[in-house]
Amino acid sequence: MSTLDSGMNQLESRVGGLTVGGKVHSLSAWFVLALRLMMGYAFAYSGFTKITGEFGAGGYLSNVAATNGNPLAGLFAWMGSTPWFVEFANVAVPWGELFIGLGLLVGAFVRLAAFFGALMMLMFYFGNWDMGHGFINGDFAYMLVFLAVAAFAAGRILGLDQYIEQYEIGGEALVERYPALEYILANHAELSSGVQ
Repeated sequence: MSTLDSGMNQLESRVGGLTVGGKVHSLSAWFVLALRLMMGYAFAYSGFTKITGEFGAGGYLSNVAATNGNPLAGLFAWMGSTPWFVEFANVAVPWGELFIGLGLLVGAFVRLAAFFGALMMLMFYFGNWDMGHGFINGDFAYMLVFLAVAAFAAGRILGLDQYIEQYEIGGEALVERYPALEYILANHAELSSGVQ
């Protein structure tokens, strides 16, 4: 990504021999930040209310998919009838939502949080399967929002990721010392080129 004199940023990506590109206005950073904060609040609030209220995943897992023509109905029925999985979901869903939300709100490990948020939304998409309006529904749209937040490394926009990735261990930036962290934080090439 490079900054142009016109206040526009150039984006370009190559996947499987196909190159796509375009220009986005510098104000786009504010919209990416807004998406991150919106999803962070939604997930933190949802997780908090599940933790402080009465939440049980068993009924949802056992019943939701069997009534709506879901292609994963068998998987959901198995999850709902497997006691250890129901207990796992009873903890993982509310606490996962809370931690995903908090990570997005403070901008820490945003790519990791957004990945797990997208994974949860994919499962909700199949759990809430409804083709009444086609393949696209709110769960699918939220999954794409999470993926966009991850792709734009939104934790570097008024978030803690910009400080975490620059944290030095033995005189070396964290991402340089542990290159695998570039998938969770920032791309080494992005750091080297000064793009933020």
